[in-house]
Amino acid sequence: MSALNYNHLRYFWAVAHEGNLTRTAARLHLTQSALSVQIRKLEEQLGHPLFERRGRQLHLTEVGRITLDHADAIFASGEELLGTLRDAGASRRPLRLGALATLSRNFQMEFLQPVLGRPDIEIIVRSGNTADLLGSLQSLSLDIVLINQPPARDALKPLVSHRLAERPVSLIGTPERFRKPCSLAERLRDHPVILPTRETSIRIGFDALMNQLGVRPHIVAEVDDMAMLRLLAREDIGLAVLPSIVVKDEITAGSLVEGDPLKGITETFYAVTLDRRFPNPVLRELIRHEKALSRH
Repeated sequence: MSALNYNHLRYFWAVAHEGNLTRTAARLHLTQSALSVQIRKLEEQLGHPLFERRGRQLHLTEVGRITLDHADAIFASGEELLGTLRDAGASRRPLRLGALATLSRNFQMEFLQPVLGRPDIEIIVRSGNTADLLGSLQSLSLDIVLINQPPARDALKPLVSHRLAERPVSLIGTPERFRKPCSLAERLRDHPVILPTRETSIRIGFDALMNQLGVRPHIVAEVDDMAMLRLLAREDIGLAVLPSIVVKDEITAGSLVEGDPLKGITETFYAVTLDRRFPNPVLRELIRHEKALSRH
């Protein structure tokens, strides 16, 4: 087989991600027929069709899917090389962090603590949902992603999941709500609660604990954002089910207290990186620092 023509591969890669020959041709300022010729030449070299047409849509064949996986790796490596060389000449190295939009801001600050204020590092933080953040990680737009659930394992996606910390969850509320000594079950019967939404691990654990205790709590709010849970607890509409790190400042100030621990319920934090040839050298330091904190 002759040497691979990377121009043909790039045209195929563009069409495969767009899923439409006409739109791709317009974006690349080519005629549709010229683009079709480039794809056909690659198919002839590989000896297999890369697309099959179903109506007006192009769909990858099995060989097309294999070729796309390799093309993704090839062009990502090229972007990684350019980014590494570009950053090497800069006086400040960027650290691109992605964090789940609902993740504790206090935990994010704790994670970044070793590099805050360093003159040689520029911190860029982006929030979003897990799928978008991991997509940006794979496209090299991010160096690391902080989430609270490990990503699904996929042999085709070289993601590395680092378990950073596990924080216990407690009932959090104003001091007045904990003045009367009582059991956990009694407190939950006497006070309304503010909960994370049902799809979270904290909520799943809380519901299981309530079933064990035979308690049906009065739920006044269900929220998927830790920052909003914190604000609602400060407004004293009920007891919040949270890790104490979320309200660290309020506990220090005395406006909120960490009350009854919820046995067996924890919030776990993960850092996800890409298996790269040239990783950002700061990442290892940050991950090691956070793991060391969790052991103390």
